[in-house]
Amino acid sequence: MSERRREAEVNRLSHVDDTGAARMVDVSAKSPTTRSATATGRVRVAPEVVALLRSSGVPKGDVIAVARIAGLMAVKRTPDLIPLCHPIAVHGATVDLEVGDAAVDITATVRTADRTGVEMEALTAVTIAALTVIDMVKAVDPAAVVSDVQVESKTGGSSGDWRRTP
Repeated sequence: MSERRREAEVNRLSHVDDTGAARMVDVSAKSPTTRSATATGRVRVAPEVVALLRSSGVPKGDVIAVARIAGLMAVKRTPDLIPLCHPIAVHGATVDLEVGDAAVDITATVRTADRTGVEMEALTAVTIAALTVIDMVKAVDPAAVVSDVQVESKTGGSSGDWRRTP
């Protein structure tokens, strides 16, 4: 294969066919491998929300516990939310939330031994956990903002390991 053609193949969007139509990538020929992905995000909140979170005083209840469960549930529902995402066997997931001075920081790590990666599952976990925080604090802080949702690292698969550099 010529270098130019190989570059075109690498740069081609995997979920678009030659005519430009959306398609689900066929992963049936791939062998299952151990894969993981970690994503992060944050919810910027007012100082009043930070104080309430630290004192367990949010009127709707335990924001951190509910957001953690929402993120874990989201991992399992990712292919229902992202149209071309493969349903895969999720073998492990963690969603951690930490209350900082001006935000709630969220980290999700998802693991599988399957034919495709879990980046979308990790991103979905972070996003749904963040939206849950917003839902539970919106009466106190209607200006809360979800920001900086991104993949931090991934392991496994044919493209190998990747880590975001600062």
